[in-house]
Amino acid sequence: MRPNRIRELWAAGKPALNCWITLPGTLAAEMLAHQGWDSLTVDLQHGGSDFASMCAMFAAISTTDTVPLMRVAWNTPGEVMRALDAGAYGVICPNIESVEECQRFVGACRYPPDGYRSYGPKRGLLYGGKDYVHHANQTLLAIIQIETLQGLQRVDEIAQVEGLDMLYVGPSDLGLALGREARQNQTDPVVMQAVDKILGAAKKAGLKAGMHCTSAEYAQTMIAKGFDFVTVISDENLLALGAAERAKLG
Repeated sequence: MRPNRIRELWAAGKPALNCWITLPGTLAAEMLAHQGWDSLTVDLQHGGSDFASMCAMFAAISTTDTVPLMRVAWNTPGEVMRALDAGAYGVICPNIESVEECQRFVGACRYPPDGYRSYGPKRGLLYGGKDYVHHANQTLLAIIQIETLQGLQRVDEIAQVEGLDMLYVGPSDLGLALGREARQNQTDPVVMQAVDKILGAAKKAGLKAGMHCTSAEYAQTMIAKGFDFVTVISDENLLALGAAERAKLG
């Protein structure tokens, strides 16, 4: 089976650098993949893509060694399985608040006996290789977001769920859940205390920890803090930089 570059980086003691895709479009996805990101995440929760456009974007990303990831809209097992069948090498699930919710998600990511994923990996076989089914459970990534008060309160027990690979911090929703501001690149002491709790829970359980950032400077700070996976920027952020260039001309 095609190896997962993210796992290879982790095995070498290196963090994985991710770019977030919110806008549909194969050319943009392919261009981003050729920029050298370790992974690209197609967002089906808050992004503008649908399943069909995601599949086309995965094909474009596959012209490189960049790892195709995606975020589902919600913890719906059928959608998780469908994304993996389409060739996602990892799925991010938002808003996990309990052990039971986490087990439902992880189970959908794994073939029996480790889970209950149904067989039919269509494009997964084309991308991953003929031995896909024999190695998928050890290769694909099951990633959950801790971003609510309930999830934060139960993070230590949630992190113990077998088959889970990474806790990923959603800083904006986490800020809202704590009665603070919804913002990226958090510096609020209350929110950062919660971020440290999530990071600590991941490390204690032997999991990887991921952080959503919107700048290289903040991402570097999070890597120094101990995060193993950082989203550095998104396609929307990159487009927004054009406004600054325009402003220079008056």
